[in-house]
Amino acid sequence: MSRPAIRIANFSAYSGDRPTALAEVLEGDPVDVLIGDYLAEITLAPMALHYRRDPSKGYAETFVEHLRPHLAMIAERGLKVVANAGGFNPAGLADALRADIAACGTDLRVAHVDGDNLLDTLDELRSNGHELEHLDTGRPFSDWGFEPISANAYLGGWGIAAALEAGASIVVTGRVSDASLVAGPSAWWHGWGREDWGRLAGAVTAGHVIECGPHATGANFSGFTQIPGVEHAGYPIAEVAEDGSSVITKHSGAGGAVTVDTVTAQFVYEIQGPRYLNPDVTVHFDSIEIEQAGVDRVRIKPVLGSPPPPTTKVAIFAKIGYQVVQTVFVTAPRVEDKIALLRRQLDAVLDDGIDRLEITPLGVAADNPPNQWAATVPVRVMATASTPEPLSRSKFSEALDSLYCGSIPGYFLDGGAQRVTKPWARVDYWPALLPATVLSHRAVLDDSTAIYIDAPTTTQAPQKLAHPEPASRTVSLDDRRVELGTIAHARSGDKGGNSNIGVWVSNPAAWDWLRSTLTSEEFRQLVPETKELDIVRHEFPHLNAVHFILRGLLGTGGSSNMRVDQVGKAVGEYLLAKHVSVPEHLL
Repeated sequence: MSRPAIRIANFSAYSGDRPTALAEVLEGDPVDVLIGDYLAEITLAPMALHYRRDPSKGYAETFVEHLRPHLAMIAERGLKVVANAGGFNPAGLADALRADIAACGTDLRVAHVDGDNLLDTLDELRSNGHELEHLDTGRPFSDWGFEPISANAYLGGWGIAAALEAGASIVVTGRVSDASLVAGPSAWWHGWGREDWGRLAGAVTAGHVIECGPHATGANFSGFTQIPGVEHAGYPIAEVAEDGSSVITKHSGAGGAVTVDTVTAQFVYEIQGPRYLNPDVTVHFDSIEIEQAGVDRVRIKPVLGSPPPPTTKVAIFAKIGYQVVQTVFVTAPRVEDKIALLRRQLDAVLDDGIDRLEITPLGVAADNPPNQWAATVPVRVMATASTPEPLSRSKFSEALDSLYCGSIPGYFLDGGAQRVTKPWARVDYWPALLPATVLSHRAVLDDSTAIYIDAPTTTQAPQKLAHPEPASRTVSLDDRRVELGTIAHARSGDKGGNSNIGVWVSNPAAWDWLRSTLTSEEFRQLVPETKELDIVRHEFPHLNAVHFILRGLLGTGGSSNMRVDQVGKAVGEYLLAKHVSVPEHLL
C-alpha cells in the first residue's frame, strides 16, 4: 500500500540565509522532513580555506546555531532533518550536534554521509588513469598547474535514504547534489528502487524547485511587484507523491506566493539544458508539465527520467593568488575622460607585481542631473597578484588615497566607509568529471556503523540536444518598442564559468513571438558582452521558455572572476531592461 505524499520543507537556501528561517518553518504547517541547503560552488571556496586553517571545523557552524534551540521540538514531533551543512567535515558536524543533543537531553540520532571529499586521493586517482577532465573544455587536470585545496564529488541521495532507513533523525552530508536533499528522503519514504527513474526524476525536479528556499515563493523573481508579502517571502514545501509527481506550496500565512511563474523561474535556474544530470537519475526537463492547482499550490506532473551519467562532477578549488577591491567615485561631466585619466594613473603607480588591474564604471551619469548623486558614477578598482605584497595598504590603498590632489576634478572615495587594509585570497575553480564507480559513498550512523552505497549499475551517456535556431522575426508596423520585461520574465545564475539564463512568457499566445525574437544572434545584439562567447540555446515550449548558456561569461568560475556581478545573478534582469519590438496585440 502506497504512503501519502511526503511533505518536505526547506529552511535554508545557502550558508548565510536568514537565521530566523528554521523557527519560521517550525511555526508553520505540519511537515515530515526539514531540509537545509548550505553549500554552493562559491560557498565551498572560502569554506575550504577555513577548513585548512582549522580542521576541526570546515562545516556550516550557523547550522548548529540554527538547530540548537529547536532540538526538543524536533524530537517531540518526530521530524527528520537533512542538510548538506557538513561541508568538508560532516563527521565533525555530526559530533557537534550530538554534543548539543546530549546537553538538552533529547533522543535524536545523528548520521552523516561522506565519501565526497577526494582531496587526499587526487594523486592516486590520476596515477590510476583518471584525467579529471574539465567539464566544459575537456582539458586534463594536469594542465591546470595549481595546487588544490579541496576536491569534492557530487553524491546522490541514496546515502541519505540509507541513514533515514537505519533510524537517523538528523542526516548531515558533505557535497551532495542540492536536489538530493529531497530525492533521498522521498526514496526512503516511498521505498523506491534504484532504477525507479521516473519517480526519482520527479523528486529531483521538486528538489530543484525548493532548494533555493524563497526563490519558489516569489523572492528574486522578476515579477516581484505582484507578489504579496514579498518583503518577507516564506519558505517552500514540496509534497512528493508515490509516483514522483509533486505539489509545490508554502506555509499558510507566510509571505510570498507560489504560482506557475515563480516555479518556472526556479525550473530555468542553473540548469544545463533539457537534460538535468543528477548522480541518481537524468531528468528530462522537456517533459515537465505544471499547472496551478489552487492558491499557492503548483502541481508538477510525473516527469520522465532515465539512467544517470556514468560520471559525476567533482568541484576542485585552488588558491591562485590574492585580490583587493576599492570603489572610487567620478562625477559628470566628461565621465569617460576622467575614468581614462584614472586608468592611466593607476596603471603607472600599480604596475609592480600586479597581475591584473580592472577599472569598471558602474552605471552612467544622468543627463542634466537633478541632484549630485544622479551625476555620480561609482568606479570599481580591482587588482590581483600572485603574492599579497603588491596589494598591501602601502601599495594599493595608499595609491588611491594619493590621487586626491593630483588626479581628476571631483575625485573622492566614500567618506563613511573604511579603506581596504589588506588583500584576501583568490580561489579558482576546476569542475572535473570522474567515474562514479571510484567513489566511496557511505552513510555513517551514530554507532559508527557504515552503510556503503554502490554506484549505479545502469548508466547512460548524456545526450547533447541541439535545437535549431528559428527564423528571426520580421518587425511589423503595429509593433511597439518596449522593455523585454514588459512581457517576459527571466532568471539567471551560474554553472562554473558559464552563466545561464531562462526567459519565458506567462501568456502562451506570446510564445511564438518570444522564440523568434530571442535567437542567439539577437541575444548577442541585446547583450554585447556575449558577442565573442559560445552561446548554447534551447527551447522549452511546455514552459513557454527559451534557455541560454553563456559559456565563459563568468571566466573560470564565480570564486575567481573579476565581474562585479560575480555569479551572474543579474544578467537576466539586465536582459529584461533591453528594448525589443512587440506586437501591439500582445501588450
